[in-house]
Amino acid sequence: MTGQERSEEKSECVSLSPMMEAVPAPPESERVCVFGTGDMGRSLGLRLLQAGYGVVFGSRRPHSSSSLIPHGAQVLGHAAASQSAHLIFIAVQREHYDFLVPLANQLKGKVLVDLSNNLRKNQYPEANAEYLQSLVPGAEVVKGFNTLSAWSLQNGPSDANRQVYICGESVEAKQAVIAVAIKLGFSALDQGFLSVARELEDFPLQLFPQWRLPLRIAIGLSAAFFFYLLIRDIIYAYVTQSKDISFRIMVSLANKVCPIVSLIMLSLCYLPGVLASFLQLYRGTKYRRFPDWLDRWMLCRKQLGLLALGFAFLHVLYTLIIPIRYYVRFKATERTVSVIRENRTTQFDTTTAWRGDSYLSLGILGFGLYVLLGITSLPSVINTLSWREFSFIQSKLGHLTLLLCTAHTYLYGWNRFLSSSTYKWYTPPGYMLCLVLPSVVLLLKLLHTHTQNNTLSVMTALSLRGWLPFNHRLPCFWDQKPTITFN
Repeated sequence: MTGQERSEEKSECVSLSPMMEAVPAPPESERVCVFGTGDMGRSLGLRLLQAGYGVVFGSRRPHSSSSLIPHGAQVLGHAAASQSAHLIFIAVQREHYDFLVPLANQLKGKVLVDLSNNLRKNQYPEANAEYLQSLVPGAEVVKGFNTLSAWSLQNGPSDANRQVYICGESVEAKQAVIAVAIKLGFSALDQGFLSVARELEDFPLQLFPQWRLPLRIAIGLSAAFFFYLLIRDIIYAYVTQSKDISFRIMVSLANKVCPIVSLIMLSLCYLPGVLASFLQLYRGTKYRRFPDWLDRWMLCRKQLGLLALGFAFLHVLYTLIIPIRYYVRFKATERTVSVIRENRTTQFDTTTAWRGDSYLSLGILGFGLYVLLGITSLPSVINTLSWREFSFIQSKLGHLTLLLCTAHTYLYGWNRFLSSSTYKWYTPPGYMLCLVLPSVVLLLKLLHTHTQNNTLSVMTALSLRGWLPFNHRLPCFWDQKPTITFN
């Protein structure tokens, strides 16, 4: 072939596709198709473009949808768009799947990723992904990305759930979807065959699944102590003294319930870690699974801690409004007038001053560390901390927070437990009951630390005597402390 013939052939190729040289199309392996130009489809397309994929949108009305899609993407009809990529994301609702039936032959061998969800559980007899597979039997249907919202896709995995659940019949198809998820910055988890799709579609319909147990505990404790204190403080005064102090329910009673529930829930946040340490010590190994009840308990510690922080906030707010309450102002004025009329003076009690200032100081310090624990449980803060820093704040400072809040409560009670009038109807006050669990947790933690140090000392002595290799490491609880955190 002469040079003139080659130049003529080159000019013919350019005339057939004049835009190819200006904007080279990515290879088919780097092109994906998205059916649907709604919020979910546009957000997914934007993330795919940012990750370097070529994105082609399929729409019933390509011309009217061109202004909606992200810059850099292409919009075509469904038939043309399906031919442009091997991987197709179906970002439309189940009731609009009918348009796929005429495309069954063109979609044969393609990977269809079903992103749909339902409005309620058991809305249809089969999962949406299974229904999609029945409509397009020649395609490889994979369920995935349905647990993510459009907002989370736009803002990226650092501000949203990183986990993407995948299920499907074809291993190769699932691997292709997993590769896309990883490139977008998510971590993908293969859940098995397509029969699991109904379970994945139910995930977004669950209302705060990880908060259910902590919320039940918080509501149960609040109700129990509310009625307990209602009987001791309000009903007792009405029955024995014929005094109606029911107005104290709104602030005084609530300000007693909130710190009690907060301290107990903070203790419940750290108790499972201590129990896990002793269980590992008893077993002599850290490589055995914990019981299911302990696993579930440890997994909800973040929610327990955040709820405890919320009750602590309420306690602080209730405490701040005490000076402006009508009852407090009335009693203070009445006491002042009484002292003036009787022409008497009261002496300053240094012990009471020390007790009051210490009580307030410990409460402020404890609440400050409380807030620090809550802040460091935020994903944006966790990502900036090393594991050692995070463990120090959540474990070491966490136990210090529990110690300060417990000491704050002890100072509140002071020596009133010695007075018989404290035990109304022979029942202890609420603050005494709430001190039981945190005191037990602190004692167990102290015992655990003492046992750990003694065991390490024995191991070191045995190593120095030659009875145990110096670099020998027993697979026991001190090798990896359980994280007792809000995370």
